Amino acid sequence: MEYRKEYEITTETYDVPFPNNYAVPFHIFERGEGCYLFDKNDKKFLDFGSGIAVNALGYGREDLASVAFKQMKKLIHVSNLYTTEPSLELGFKLISSGNFDAVHFGNSGSEANEAAIKYARLYSKRIKGDGKYKILAFTNAFHGRTLGALSCTPTEKYQEPFGPLLPGVEFSDFNDVEALEKVLSPDFAAVIVEPVQGEGGLDVMTEEFATRLNSLCRELDIILIADEIQTGIARTGFPYASAVVGLEPDIITLSKPLAGGLPLSATLIPKKINKLVKAGEHGTTFGGGPVTCAVANKVLDIIFTPSFLADVQSKGDYLAKGLEKLSEKHAAAGKVKGLGLLRGIEIGKPDEEGMKLCGEIIKKAMDNGLLLLRSGKNILRIAPPLVITESEIDKGLEIISNILEEV
Repeated sequence: MEYRKEYEITTETYDVPFPNNYAVPFHIFERGEGCYLFDKNDKKFLDFGSGIAVNALGYGREDLASVAFKQMKKLIHVSNLYTTEPSLELGFKLISSGNFDAVHFGNSGSEANEAAIKYARLYSKRIKGDGKYKILAFTNAFHGRTLGALSCTPTEKYQEPFGPLLPGVEFSDFNDVEALEKVLSPDFAAVIVEPVQGEGGLDVMTEEFATRLNSLCRELDIILIADEIQTGIARTGFPYASAVVGLEPDIITLSKPLAGGLPLSATLIPKKINKLVKAGEHGTTFGGGPVTCAVANKVLDIIFTPSFLADVQSKGDYLAKGLEKLSEKHAAAGKVKGLGLLRGIEIGKPDEEGMKLCGEIIKKAMDNGLLLLRSGKNILRIAPPLVITESEIDKGLEIISNILEEV
């Protein structure tokens, strides 16, 4: 086989071997250090997105690289027909983080949510009988792009090209207790919800809504799934955001920061589900491999310490105060949203004009060495590495402030 050789690696390219579902041009990064990325020209970018909330410990970590290297020399893969010490160690750490009996490892957030949906339906079928398979999700949710997870993601532009989707999925307004009480019935197998809506606008679950969700799911024997793909592993300053908002889930799904940038997900399930599961009813080839689990063990040892969590809480408050100052200073900036180090600020209104302005700010920020994300239509989303410093937060907010002055 002859490989194409005429492409050129520069700093930005339209010529990529990827499907058209990715926007071009791509900026090409070469290395990272701390909270910064560098391109081939050694231009430095402060990262306020951390690979979409993945690189919680930043870039260029010798400790994580050393763990991965040592494990790769010993063993890279064995499949789920066997297990390894790193996988067992990580599994026991995770089930000890709550009232869980088992963890299913996968490779991505979508896979974690697919597993959660399957386990919930299995439980409902075996406890409540046939026909009790419906799933409730909420407006502005994002649970993934595989067909099951996509079915629980009520965004037309994501869903429309791929229908028909999973049957039995219904939607209700997020944080609307009255609507929740009207829709839920024993026919539901599961409710899936984000404590903070990461892609849908950074709305935070209210305590009233969480309390009613808890009670209704217990009363109707419905499995409550907390999608903590983006909010879990200390993004909000706590191990899980569910505890912050008062949610009491049966299942928690995790992924993004779990293995320090390597692909790994976890679906944590309780004993009442695990005791019903039979061998071969679900599985994975790569999930929970020794390398990713070894790195994840190191990540959790660092992140799940009281001092680290307290530091994230402090920096989350600092970031929120800085965003509030931007909101007071600039007419285009509105409400500050989110929790911890998953924050955002409204830009204009949630319409086409606000969406266009938000995109313009993100582009100008990149031109000025700052990487930002979007949430919903018009929310500038900030999800930096959890190791970011207050001075780096100040630097990023100053760039945003200067751009807001221009626009």
